Amino acid sequence: MISTTILPNEEKLAALFNQLSLPARIQILIIIREQPACVCHLVAALGLRQATISQHLMALREAGWVSIQKEGRYIFYSLSDIRLIKLIKQAAAIANISYNEIEKISHRPLANCPCPHCNPDLLIE
Repeated sequence: MISTTILPNEEKLAALFNQLSLPARIQILIIIREQPACVCHLVAALGLRQATISQHLMALREAGWVSIQKEGRYIFYSLSDIRLIKLIKQAAAIANISYNEIEKISHRPLANCPCPHCNPDLLIE
């Protein structure tokens, strides 16, 4: 007889994959993997509403995967654990997807982004 008991370790693992189950969250993690980004940058990169981006960032922060740093009036989000990118790369390989293609979303600067990382002429106050 096979046991159908769910153990705490399996629940933790399932929760990790659940947090990664939305494409926008994977995109956010890829964008911030090497350089922090503010919400306005993520809005410009992903074409999603600010409120939607903020909800995803809150979930990623609660999971402990994203940290914040305030610079003037901007809050920049950065990746807390680089192992997540390794996991995403491995998942892409299993799915027969080119990681090089999906990581193009992180290229900077973005012409339509008003953040000081993309537009250095802006002063951080």
